[in-house]
Amino acid sequence: MSLKNINLTTLDGKQTTLGELAPGAALVVNVASKCGLTPQYSALEKLAQEYGDRGLTVIGVPCNQFMGQEPGTAEEIQTFCSTTYGVTFPLLAKTDVNGAERHPLYAALTETPDAGGEAGDIQWNFEKFLLAADGTVVNRFRPRTEPDAPEVIEAIEKVVS
Repeated sequence: MSLKNINLTTLDGKQTTLGELAPGAALVVNVASKCGLTPQYSALEKLAQEYGDRGLTVIGVPCNQFMGQEPGTAEEIQTFCSTTYGVTFPLLAKTDVNGAERHPLYAALTETPDAGGEAGDIQWNFEKFLLAADGTVVNRFRPRTEPDAPEVIEAIEKVVS
């Protein structure tokens, strides 16, 4: 199955697919509101604004699997993201990215190795996957790699129009 056909649920409960949500390239990021890396939301929103017209969709995937750092309800998450960081990019329903209840999207994404050749479980909040328009995963960036790091920008430039 293509990643673009994987069923997703948005934060507001709507059913969609990755292809409907992101017809072009996508940057999929597991996010959390109470993490030391939460300020990355600012750079993610900047990428969404700067590259949206060129076909990039940033998709936030709230996850509470890392020390309970995303404890809020869907409404609380949406309010926090929009008021604190001005987030306009789509957010999915709270999702498990590791373990027995891992979402099918993350079952596929975690097969992709990072720059060091390591695949497998998500390490922490704000791990990033860059997908080409056809749904192919082209890069995996670990949590401490800032969304606006040169290697991320370079990779985005290769997949947008």
